[in-house]
Amino acid sequence: MNAVANIPETQIHPEVAALTARPGSSADHAGTKAIAVPAPVAAKPGRRRIIVIAAATLLAGAALGCYYWAFVAPYESTDDAFVEADVTPIAPQVAGRVLRVGVSDNQEVRQGAVLFEIDPSDYKTKLDEARSELAAARGKANQAAAQISVDRAKVEQERASVAAADAEAKRAEADNRRYHEVGNLAVSASQLDLAATQARSSEAEVTVALNRQRAMEAQLGLDEADIQTAQAEVLRSEAAMRQAELDLSYTRVVAPVAGFVTHRGIQPGDYVQIGQPQLALVPRQVWIIANFKETQLARMHAGQRVAITVDAYPDLKLSGHVDSVQAGAGARFSLFPPENASGNYVKVVQRVPVKIDLDDADAARVLGPGMSVVPEVRVN
Repeated sequence: MNAVANIPETQIHPEVAALTARPGSSADHAGTKAIAVPAPVAAKPGRRRIIVIAAATLLAGAALGCYYWAFVAPYESTDDAFVEADVTPIAPQVAGRVLRVGVSDNQEVRQGAVLFEIDPSDYKTKLDEARSELAAARGKANQAAAQISVDRAKVEQERASVAAADAEAKRAEADNRRYHEVGNLAVSASQLDLAATQARSSEAEVTVALNRQRAMEAQLGLDEADIQTAQAEVLRSEAAMRQAELDLSYTRVVAPVAGFVTHRGIQPGDYVQIGQPQLALVPRQVWIIANFKETQLARMHAGQRVAITVDAYPDLKLSGHVDSVQAGAGARFSLFPPENASGNYVKVVQRVPVKIDLDDADAARVLGPGMSVVPEVRVN
């Protein structure tokens, strides 16, 4: 039996009926127009799945590409980054026994705060000794100044004596000439001899007076040298006294900068030596040293914005900016720089330190040297 014999005529398309009708069929004899309807072609399930997967892959790739260009490509980051600060080691400038320690570990102190004190007894004694030496030196200087005044007066006196002796010698020489001009007619021979002797004696007195004058002038030169020596001794004693005052002041060790006390290793009763660090001060002002790969520096320069995450405080987000890029790889400035001119060479990507300044910091959170951070630099 024909499969479409029972299909109503109203449901059969005329064109399909014309194509499928065959003469002599039983349907023709019955007076009914019958056609054969082809079965609909169903799409293969595998092909539809491939199309859906391809479309989803294209959409995911486009989304991933947009995400990369918007949130990955403009940034450079590294986990090889740490907090740095100017750590100030505190060491005494004088030796002695520690009397008191005024701070504890992790305590925040202001600039000028007393950290610890050293027994000042020895330094007070040295200061008293320096003061006494200064007083003695000043006394010697005053004595030398007085002595030179006396010797100057003596020099003037000797000059007067020379003038008097010279006048007496001239008088005696004049008498001697007069006596010899008169000769034996008016004076005796003994008077002539006496006049000649007095003339020679007067000349000798002039010589003696001149020698005394020269001696006093030489003594005056010595007095001036003594004054210079005494003044130099005064200056030396003043310097020694100032040094003693400084040493006494150094027994109170104060904070040169404000910061946090760290690595305290001093206790009352300890004997400390000059230059031996006893604790360290870490200021609040810190920065970041990020060791980027050299391949990450192509678009990096000073002034670029930086987002910073601190490992110790995952919820803390800090902002900063690139301050500078070190002129050289970190390995070049290590204790043992690599020597690439010998042996087999294997190229290794170097790390270059980049300094990052913080624009803001959370006062309630402590950031100290060595803490790990992750900076993310926006390079375009």
